[in-house]
Amino acid sequence: MSAQSQSQASSPSPTRSPSSAAGSRRIICTLDIGGTNAKARCAHWDDKRAAPSGPGYTPEQLAKDLPTLLAGEKVDGITIGLPTPICAGRPLMDPVNLGPGWKDFDYRAAFGVPVKILNDAAMQAIGSHVAAGLTNEKMLFLGLGTGLGSAMVVGRQVLPMELAHLPYKKGKSFEDFVGIRGRERSGTRKWRGHVAECVKILRAALLPDVVVLGGGNSKALKDVPAGCVLGANSNAFLGGYAVWSDEWAGAATEL
Repeated sequence: MSAQSQSQASSPSPTRSPSSAAGSRRIICTLDIGGTNAKARCAHWDDKRAAPSGPGYTPEQLAKDLPTLLAGEKVDGITIGLPTPICAGRPLMDPVNLGPGWKDFDYRAAFGVPVKILNDAAMQAIGSHVAAGLTNEKMLFLGLGTGLGSAMVVGRQVLPMELAHLPYKKGKSFEDFVGIRGRERSGTRKWRGHVAECVKILRAALLPDVVVLGGGNSKALKDVPAGCVLGANSNAFLGGYAVWSDEWAGAATEL
């Protein structure tokens, strides 16, 4: 697949929803929880819906916001993308840019339907892989947002990564230079240079077949670094639907 075709394939309308074993369509809602907004979408909606989040945002508040986000929609399952490491379907710690309580919250009881939780970068990586029509290619996803999200997809195996905190230069990490604070400190022009250099280093270390750059700040890139394509942020919703399909079922644990 050419870089051009990958780029074109990585930005579809997020309208694919998994089928049950009986062939009927299940309604899955994907919740993408960021440091600014909690975004929700089902595959048949015209657009996403959002509620403000922020440093004090808790899972209890998400549960209160959910009826408004769903607007009466009855769903069969919910996928949550959180900016924190996930193990056995549960957050290992509270997200840095959100409020407390995410680690031990009873999501199934609060939402009343089966729930799957993924690292937000892993969820967008899966969606980007699906959108690009990749099969066995090794794909590295880098999310340029508040921080630096990262995940590798090899075939149908998803490897969430914490590359953001690896040392980069001057005793600081990759995230310190390519996250939002780095952009604000250095200015957009220098920030673009740091993004290109970080991509170069990570490509040399991990040897991916393709690198997908996503996240809100990816839109500020003037030139896409060599070996990279831009992935639409809406791919996160595709990833949330995909983990309920047989093909990607092993990528997330049902609560």
